[in-house]
Amino acid sequence: MTPLSPPEHALLSQIDAPAMLAQVLAWSAINTGTRNLAGLAAQAALLADAFAVLPGEARLESPAPVEAVAADGRTVELDHGQHLVLSVRPRANRRFLLTGHMDTVFPADHPFQTARWLDDATLNGPGVADMKGGIAVLLAALQAFERSPAAAGVGYDVLINADEETGSLSSAPLIAQLAAGKAVALTYEPSALPDGTLAGARAGSGNYSAIVTGRSAHAGRNPQDGRNAIVAAAALALKLRDAQREGLSVNPAKIDGGSANNVVPDHAILRFNVRPRSTELADAFARDLRALIAAVEIEHEVSIHLHGGISRPPKPLTPQAEELFELVRTCGAALGQPIRWQSSGGVCDGNNIAALGVPVVDTMGVRGGAIHSDAEFLVVPSLAERAALSALVLHRLAGGE
Repeated sequence: MTPLSPPEHALLSQIDAPAMLAQVLAWSAINTGTRNLAGLAAQAALLADAFAVLPGEARLESPAPVEAVAADGRTVELDHGQHLVLSVRPRANRRFLLTGHMDTVFPADHPFQTARWLDDATLNGPGVADMKGGIAVLLAALQAFERSPAAAGVGYDVLINADEETGSLSSAPLIAQLAAGKAVALTYEPSALPDGTLAGARAGSGNYSAIVTGRSAHAGRNPQDGRNAIVAAAALALKLRDAQREGLSVNPAKIDGGSANNVVPDHAILRFNVRPRSTELADAFARDLRALIAAVEIEHEVSIHLHGGISRPPKPLTPQAEELFELVRTCGAALGQPIRWQSSGGVCDGNNIAALGVPVVDTMGVRGGAIHSDAEFLVVPSLAERAALSALVLHRLAGGE
């Protein structure tokens, strides 16, 4: 463990915990479900004002086009909010990437809209941990880091995207652009466990829609002439379930289709998710999926069109990532914060960043839990704790003493 130096004590001493809490309370009061474009715009404006305390130029980036399959099989374009980017010292030779997201999983009509105190140290509210608390940590850490003499020698980009909770499809090109050439990256998802344990290796994730086209017929007069798309979709779902193996989970999640009870359905859509823990398993599943679809097409005399794919590549712990994790651990020890990490089946923007060869720790946000539910909570003292941790990591990454 390298103990804190007097300059490190000085740069951490001015972290303003009450101001961070005020930000979380104000930001969590704005509904920012991924499809709530008005709420996301309001949040982006507040974040742009908040990040104006840092040097550099903040800007809003338009989302990339994203297509999805509607229940009737049509391909439709999905609207997304704008993404906030702040660039500081863009000409520096050594640069970092820090990312977060402003969207939550709670739509505008969800009953979970307000924050409340569970006890003196625990706040329950939408997005307080995932990840408006994380954005407050990110901002406070950078404010502290800018007081370090070492900060002048490095640069960084900050990305706060508006679609992480739905896979970052409209921000993936921007993530790739900003990650290019970065030395390291930090992402501000909440800790994997309420005790502060980080997520290490992560599985990948892919979402698919299999569009099944059969042939309609009268269910009573000539059912033999029909080709039942729902039955074919169900058969594919069962084959997908049986394709699971160690390190690969497959979840058939929903079947759309059908009409009247007396009509053999000629249309169905099977939606499913896959989570491979390695690139090899992801590649093997892609090959197996083609074979499964071909078998169902032959057996049920239907045609199947596949939409989607792996959007979050698997994230292994590379030697470079392990080195970054070790730095976080030693900084935590200097602050009296024990840091551990464990593998996770969840995914985030850290998957995308790691796939580009950039070492990343993607759970640098607050301690909390029960995310994606109305029991979501933030351990309030962790705001200052984790801001100090990130500020110290950045200071030492920049060569500060």
